[in-house]
Order: sequence, then structure tokens, then C-alpha cells
Amino acid sequence: MSRLTRLGMIVVAGAVVAACGAGEADYPYRQGGKDVVYAPSLEDAQTKRQTIFGEGGLNLFGNRKAEGEGGGAGLGVNSYLWRASLDTVVYMPVASADPFGGVIITDWHSPSGVADERFKMNVYILGRALRADGVRVALFRQVRDGGGNWRDAAIPEKAAMEVEDAILTRARQLRNETVQR
Repeated sequence: MSRLTRLGMIVVAGAVVAACGAGEADYPYRQGGKDVVYAPSLEDAQTKRQTIFGEGGLNLFGNRKAEGEGGGAGLGVNSYLWRASLDTVVYMPVASADPFGGVIITDWHSPSGVADERFKMNVYILGRALRADGVRVALFRQVRDGGGNWRDAAIPEKAAMEVEDAILTRARQLRNETVQR
């Protein structure tokens, strides 16, 4: 390939990347028995600098302000909430974990001794701040019917809130351990 062809390909690739828009992320969760969608406000999107490297751009040597808030240079969400979430779901097989998007999705898990019931959990970390409304949990439950098929079953509404509380408690413990050092 000639240099001019390679240069043209690089310019086209750069134009394609530059044309990509920063889409708004929606985080579904249940509140008061209803499905609610969390979406960043238009004011947040307009006041924060958006780049292909995330809010604030690329920082190779860390950001003391973000580290002090528990954000860390390598995560897109609060590091205490992220580690606490992983600690809380450790007994379930993790199907997907995205530290930049703040989403942990577990696979189905049956508690020991209970073969006809299984659970699945999705954890959404909603920001870089360690706040009570910074984490949402969606729980799913299935039971096996007489034909051996899995059927969705009801789960108490307070169960997801209890998991959120456990994550927040663990996050506070992790933060206190870091501060005391």
C-alpha cells in the first residue's frame, strides 16, 4: 500500500470515530413496585466534558481528586461500590462484569440443597460518588415446574433493597479501611 492510501484510510477511520455520538445510558431498576429508568439529565451531559476516553479525558498517571472520592483512575464508577458489589455477589457465578459501565450480571445460581429454585442478580452502579442511591440491584427468581421447565416466580420487593444495603455497608467498610491507613 502506498503512503497516500494508508493516510487516507487513517483520515477516514478518524472521521468515523469522531462522528460517533456519546449515547445516553439508561439504568432500569424497580422502585415502589414500578420499573423506573435512571437516565443522566441533560444538564449533566452539557456541563461535563465527554470524550472517547470518558468524562475528563485520558489520564495516564491518575487523578488525585477521583482517587480521593474512591473513583480510581482505572474505573468508570466508584471503586468502593464496585469492589463491594463483587464481594457481595461472590457466591454467584458472574456472567459479565463491566467496570467502566458499572454493570455486574450474574448467571443463574441454585442454593445448595435446593434443586428446584434458582436466582440471578444484576447490579448497576450509577456513578462515581459513594452515595446511597449510587447502586441498584435487580433480582430474578425461577422455580422448576412439574414438567422440569423453569418458570419465573415472585421475589419479595425488599430483597433487592437488602442486597443494596449489604453492598453499601461493605463499601463503607472498604472506604473506612482505606481512610484509616
